[in-house]
Amino acid sequence: MTAEEPAREGLSREQYAAIAAFRYQLRRFLAFSEAAAQQAGLPQQQHQAMLAIAGHVGPEAPTVGVLADRLLIAPHTAAELVSRMVEASLLTKKRSAHDGRRMELALTSRAEAVLAELTTAHLEELRTMEPALVRALRKVDRSSA
Repeated sequence: MTAEEPAREGLSREQYAAIAAFRYQLRRFLAFSEAAAQQAGLPQQQHQAMLAIAGHVGPEAPTVGVLADRLLIAPHTAAELVSRMVEASLLTKKRSAHDGRRMELALTSRAEAVLAELTTAHLEELRTMEPALVRALRKVDRSSA
């Protein structure tokens, strides 16, 4: 197949290349993120959980269910993750004052300090990667037109 030949089902090589370039940039960022979390002594999933909790927007505190939704994991997996994080002094759990069935999650001061460091590094990495990410997104946009 040449660059001008249409690919299967009407997709062009340019469209495949655009998606591939975008996925490559995402993988680069995720690899950076995993390495940064590991260097901070955290499994990647715990870092993601801390970020989801710190970044939670809503009228009520985040719960295991919210965490499961944000991390795209099963509720029982989120419950196990929360238990490990409570044991590691990264999270606290407390029963909701409004609904006794809900367990509200909060970061400990230790977790907040680690997360602040990681987030600063991630923001800097995103600033560095921004031109490549924007180019990749523009290619996706142009290829879909």
